Amino acid sequence: MFDRNVEWAKSITEQDPDFFKALAEQQTPEFLWIGCSDSRVPANQILNLSPGEVFVHRNIANVVVHTDLNCLSVIHFAVEVLKVKHIIVCGHYGCGGVMAAMEDKDHGLVDNWLRHIRDVDRFNTRTLEKLGKQERIDTLCELNVQEQVTNVCNTPVVQKAWKQGQELSVHGWIYSIRNGLLKDLVTYES
Repeated sequence: MFDRNVEWAKSITEQDPDFFKALAEQQTPEFLWIGCSDSRVPANQILNLSPGEVFVHRNIANVVVHTDLNCLSVIHFAVEVLKVKHIIVCGHYGCGGVMAAMEDKDHGLVDNWLRHIRDVDRFNTRTLEKLGKQERIDTLCELNVQEQVTNVCNTPVVQKAWKQGQELSVHGWIYSIRNGLLKDLVTYES
């Protein structure tokens, strides 16, 4: 891994000799990405952005809850200090966390976290029960993103920013691992 790191740093420096100097001087991303921990969903690569252009928080199934001080601290820092203009909650089709939440079996400690997705499933039972298995998984992935966007919008830091007229939009996107494309599900603006 260290050898790969050296190769990467060398190739970046060859393309732009001042890249790391400029990167070290400041952090001014316009985007906060709240995404899934899945290794197949890397924010910078999906958005085709360089290091320093997106502030990232990842967890299992891109969940945002009022008790997660880590996620709330990231949102706070991004909005109040970095002054990001966009918060993106990005889920993905085929999410293992969403699929695990749909199963009626014990997954250990992670079941506490999956409870939030099971709630989304329960809130949308009438819609989901009419669907076939794959369509139900895909739809629950989308509904989970939309629920987490609502949770972001209801955080005190986002509410405060909007009340103060700060330019801030909250987006709900979903990513397809099958084709590499993003889909816009919902956007709320100040």
